[in-house]
Amino acid sequence: MPISQKSNRLFSAKKVFSILIKNKLLGKARALEILSKKEAIRQHLEKNHSQPVTIIDIIASLNLNRADGLSGQLDEDTIFQALAAEWKVPYVKIDPLKLDLNVVTTTLPRSFAMKHLALPIAVSDGHLTVATPNPFNSEVMEDIARASDLKIKTVVSSKSDIIKIINEFYGFKRSIVAAEHQFAAPSVDLGNLEQYVRLKSADELPSNDQHVVNAVNHLLSHAFEQRASDIHIEPKRDKSLVRMRIDGVLHMIYELPKNVHSAVISRIKNLSRMDMAEKRRPQDGRIKTDKGDVEIEIRVSTIPVAFGEKVVLRIMDPDILFQKLDKLGFTDQDLARYDGFINRPHGIVLVCGPTGSGKSTTLYSTLRKIATPEINITTVEDPIEMVHESFNQIGVQPAIEITFATILRNILRQDPDIIMIGEMRDLETAENAVQAALTGHLVLSTLHTNDAPSSITRLLDLGVPPFLIKATLVGILSQRLVRKVCSKCREIFEMDAVELKAMGLQVGRTGLLHLARGKGCPRCRGTGYFGRTAILEVLPYSEALKKMTNPATDLESLSAKARQEGMVTLRENAIEKLLNGETTYQEVLRVTWGQE
Repeated sequence: MPISQKSNRLFSAKKVFSILIKNKLLGKARALEILSKKEAIRQHLEKNHSQPVTIIDIIASLNLNRADGLSGQLDEDTIFQALAAEWKVPYVKIDPLKLDLNVVTTTLPRSFAMKHLALPIAVSDGHLTVATPNPFNSEVMEDIARASDLKIKTVVSSKSDIIKIINEFYGFKRSIVAAEHQFAAPSVDLGNLEQYVRLKSADELPSNDQHVVNAVNHLLSHAFEQRASDIHIEPKRDKSLVRMRIDGVLHMIYELPKNVHSAVISRIKNLSRMDMAEKRRPQDGRIKTDKGDVEIEIRVSTIPVAFGEKVVLRIMDPDILFQKLDKLGFTDQDLARYDGFINRPHGIVLVCGPTGSGKSTTLYSTLRKIATPEINITTVEDPIEMVHESFNQIGVQPAIEITFATILRNILRQDPDIIMIGEMRDLETAENAVQAALTGHLVLSTLHTNDAPSSITRLLDLGVPPFLIKATLVGILSQRLVRKVCSKCREIFEMDAVELKAMGLQVGRTGLLHLARGKGCPRCRGTGYFGRTAILEVLPYSEALKKMTNPATDLESLSAKARQEGMVTLRENAIEKLLNGETTYQEVLRVTWGQE
């Protein structure tokens, strides 16, 4: 039978429906309903599809729930998984982070890959793995085998994944190669003066060169797609590395040619309004762009390192920064305590933790909750992380003497109700915050301490008199972030409490425990984790703690008293999330290491 006829039969509506019904993913009545409407749906979809619309596209566009009762929808991945199982061909959910860009883009021309929806994804032991929605197109596979001089191993992947990867990878590669070619050209060609005029050196190539513009756009789009919080572009001796932080972990993405590095950095500087000529001093800037219908703020930092300028782009996603407080990870008791802090008319509330522990998310979410037209909220930040129209936000600018300490005096003349100070880092800032609290304002700020009780000793170390701490401090919140078990591949397993105790985890239970872990799936890239949640330590500054606050205050005594009064420690809160199946014991040990 000719290949085209075989493919047509395999992808016919009748065959696809029979496989889905057999696997209990689709009911017969719903299948007949789709058949009756398929031409109308096809015509609607064809307006926005560059590839021919198939019955699989039609089914996936309807966002149907699975008929087998399992959570999730009958999406394109689910359909192709069922088809691949029927065809006895492995199904692969393509993870862009695990692809080698050179393997993808140098094996086949883009036009051939897009026409036949064939994507080379790996080379090993003389075999080239090719992902395709149609594994029975043997003529195409034979052509690829001849062109690559490798044996072909075919796997099934969804059509939309393959199209997306082809567009992203070939587009990025084409931009980088074109830019590299321009940089690699000789600075002077005496045989062609016109070419001499056209050529530019690596330092002179403008940041608006179209290839460089495209490359940076691809990088940002890829970061949004992968839920990255940070992009690192790091120059090395012979190359430049691009890494992205996803769920708190850095992933290697790509190696840039070294001669393209300076142009990419210049483009990013241009977008973030930095001084493009200044390469010796650190600089900070910001980019405002969009992700779908949502505006995204990107905070940019450059710093000179051994082999050039390193840039880090922190992606400030409003969906992450502005959340409901009850979604952050509070227990009911701790949320009630924290609500009590932030609804006080005056005083100081501290949010503590190291860099990357989610303090900004907690503070922004808090401010958004209490922001009303009747309240004047003013913030002082270094820098402003996310612009929000409900707050009056001031960015620290030491060059013109706008610091946390100096600006607070001016803010008090602006009739504020609530003041948020980005960080209480010195005595002058702390003293001004105390004065603001004493004059009837609620002050929110951050401190870099390991836990809540140590914030009291930190204020004493800064030089704040004990009587002022007692008069103004309301409460303290300390926090960290742990990765959550992926809901798609979550499984329950048994573990004896004795094993956890041997690792240093006292869970307060005995015998077998039912814990959760992720097996690893395409959604979580095989890590078993998807997203993060906060572990929290909420400490009300009680009368007993006030009596203990003096220049000779002992941290251990403070901590013991706080626990006696009902404070749940970071470790205890993490263990509670472990026992509830939200995270794993590995995450609890990693994040709360050194704490009891």
